[in-house]
Parts: sequence; C-alpha cells; structure tokens
Amino acid sequence: MTAPLVTILDDEPEIRQILTETLEEAGFRTQSFARAREFEASLKRVTPDVCLVDLSLPDVDGLTLVHRLALEQGAAVIIISGRAQVQDRVTGLELGADDYITKPFDPAEVVARIRARLRSGPRNQPVSGNSATFSGWTAHFDRYVLEDDSGVETPFSHAEGEVLRLFLDSPKRLISRAQMQEALGGGAGDSFDRAMDVRVSRLRTKLREDPKNPRLIKTIYGAGYIFLGDVTWS
Repeated sequence: MTAPLVTILDDEPEIRQILTETLEEAGFRTQSFARAREFEASLKRVTPDVCLVDLSLPDVDGLTLVHRLALEQGAAVIIISGRAQVQDRVTGLELGADDYITKPFDPAEVVARIRARLRSGPRNQPVSGNSATFSGWTAHFDRYVLEDDSGVETPFSHAEGEVLRLFLDSPKRLISRAQMQEALGGGAGDSFDRAMDVRVSRLRTKLREDPKNPRLIKTIYGAGYIFLGDVTWS
C-alpha cells in the first residue's frame, strides 16, 4: 500500500525540515511549502491524506485557508501554530480543522496525532458504505456533502464528517464522550469536549435543526449524545 502523503505548509525552513525528517522516518511521504499559493497549486494535482498548516503565513490568512481546505478537500487538516490562546484553538476548530498543535511541539506528538486522524478518516471507513440516508437527508462521505430530499447540497468538513459518521454508525445508541475520544483521537479534557461541541453544533445547523429542540442529534447532559434517526447505508 502507498504510504500516506502529508503536506506541510510553514514559512519557517527549520520547522519544515524537522517535520519532513520526522514524518519520513515514520513512514510517511511528504511535500513541504513555504507559501500558501504554491501549496494550493499542488492540491490541484494531488490530494494529500493530511495537511499540516501554520496560521501565520506571509501571503494568505491561515484561518481562511483552513476553512477552505475543510470544505473543499478530503484531507484531514491539522493546524500547527505559535498561537496558543484558547480562542485561536476554538476558532480553528470551528472553521473545520481536525486538530490543533501549538509550537513548540514534540515531533513524536505530531506523528501520533496524524496517525490518530488517519485511523478515523476515509482510509479506514467502516464497511457500512459511503452514503447514508436518514430523515430526508443523504450524507455522501465520498464527496463530503449533505443532500436534502429536494437535491440541495450542503458541504461538510472532514472533522464534521468524522462525528456524523460516528452517529450514523450507531443510531439510537448513547455515544459517550469517552467513546468519542476513543474513536476520534486528538486532545483530551476541555479542549476535546469543546471541539466536539463545536462540530455537533455545526452539524445541527447544516441539518437545519432547531437549536433549542433538535430532533436528530440529542444531547444527554453529563453523558454524551444520541442520534435518533433511522439510517440506511449504501
């Protein structure tokens, strides 16, 4: 099997070199870029498995780029940034990033985070299928879109797709925070809980749920979530 491809976008040569050497030693293929425009041009030729993106770029706003990647690419998006404020983390996750790593970082942690994303991503999807129909909606995981019964499509990010697939694989069953952590990997504690809450909120909006009384994705306070729709996979 071809080794997963990781693209690195960071304007610091030392960071690119450290990541490239560490990832290639761990068995990944890599491509590295100092400018967002070169990085985006490469995406037209090949879709990587994981994109590592710095937020402080000289030519493009990093958060805007992350949002575009989350909507348009099938790759997982992991932010690596010197911005350590909680609000920066929250904003990055809200815009569709799968994970957020702050500088300075341990290269071994980056490898572990990438492997966690790949375990839960499209390369290892359950045998249930690529499309799920439920409550007037069809989720197309091969194209990352939600389609309503009139054919109108709404894109969702890789990160949102991970959570949605977890719900659709276990309808009408409580999914605890611990189960979400085990299935999706990433950080733990408050940052993980906040990331999950953000993704669930975005999914509810895209499914046109009433925020005060959602009919599909119910919060069981102190326990987790439960998805109430009937699901058919194809």
